[in-house]
Amino acid sequence: MVLNGIDRILDWAPSLKGARIGVLCNQASLTRDLVHIVDLLWERVPCSLKAIFGPQHGFYGQDQDNMIETPHSIHPIYKVPVYSLYESRREPSSWMLEDLDILLVDLQDVGTRVYTFSSTLLGCMRISAQTGTKLLVLDRPNPVNGMTIDGPILKEGLFSFVGNLPIPLRHGLTLGEIALALKDHYRLDLDLEVIQLKGWKREMSFEDTGLIWHMPSPNMPFTTTALAYTATVLLEATNISEGRGTTRPFEIFGAPFLDPYGLKRALNPRCLEGIVLQEYHFKPTFNKWQGELCHGFTIHVTDKKGFRGSAFIAEVLRAVKELSAKFSWKAPPYEYEHERMPVDIVWGDRNLRECIDNGGEIMDLISSYEQEHKQYLKWREQYLLY
Repeated sequence: MVLNGIDRILDWAPSLKGARIGVLCNQASLTRDLVHIVDLLWERVPCSLKAIFGPQHGFYGQDQDNMIETPHSIHPIYKVPVYSLYESRREPSSWMLEDLDILLVDLQDVGTRVYTFSSTLLGCMRISAQTGTKLLVLDRPNPVNGMTIDGPILKEGLFSFVGNLPIPLRHGLTLGEIALALKDHYRLDLDLEVIQLKGWKREMSFEDTGLIWHMPSPNMPFTTTALAYTATVLLEATNISEGRGTTRPFEIFGAPFLDPYGLKRALNPRCLEGIVLQEYHFKPTFNKWQGELCHGFTIHVTDKKGFRGSAFIAEVLRAVKELSAKFSWKAPPYEYEHERMPVDIVWGDRNLRECIDNGGEIMDLISSYEQEHKQYLKWREQYLLY
């Protein structure tokens, strides 16, 4: 049986009594028995909860898409402030933490570098280091396993709110392990501790844990979404729909100008290993191509451990660019970046866009990351908790 950090927090209850506590969480911050962390703290450590912080999409997970900001509010039952960390600022102000003894962080990451929760965590770590607030990360599983890595290492010149460490697109870390790496990389003088998972092994997919999946954001409804997201998140940087506005975001993709038959024939079979593409047609209810008929595919991942999303989606983009003059890269802004190209900061390197625009070989590009991956695996050993 796998226990999340939150399921082990009761072991900490005696030391939490009398402390002034804040908690960074959202609607998915639930115990194994489906008790929310805010309710748990209020019941087990009475009068200690002083502030709640919400990441992108809000404390309730109510807000869609990138750069849709959430206002501050007051908790309707407990009457404590709910501070948005995805508003005009994307980290807490020092005054929000200076009266707190402990900040608990309980967020479900999805295993792909561009998910913004690690950047929200970094913001909290920076300010906690200034205010002397202890930071406790309640760890949760990497839902796409902690073994498989994929994609380019993020280059320093492309750090942004969707990438803050030199790690691959699919990094194989838990959020607790990311916190340890962030502390070192940014040289933060911080009282940081990770409440570790119990029973989790790196080779586990989320289905192996026996835990119930709770949507950590509006477009992450299933664990299959998280796996497809390791590839299709890159479509956010193009004019191809990544399935927002459908019931299977990131597992569906397409555009009005896309020809499924021609595209499938144009793809290198080596990039289709571990997946089946089902032709699919859809009309997004919002976001790109709202109300227009899009032609594309549903992705079925048949080999969770063998699936390499970076090769697949890079080959898709190469073929679409070759087949249709209507394809385009998204222009800035993207996640508060107003100058650099979105595809570069999502991919983590400028070479994909250059390769596709110049008719290069995708498999040569993917192969070039093998040495980077070896160095990364050695580097990350110092932060592994499991």
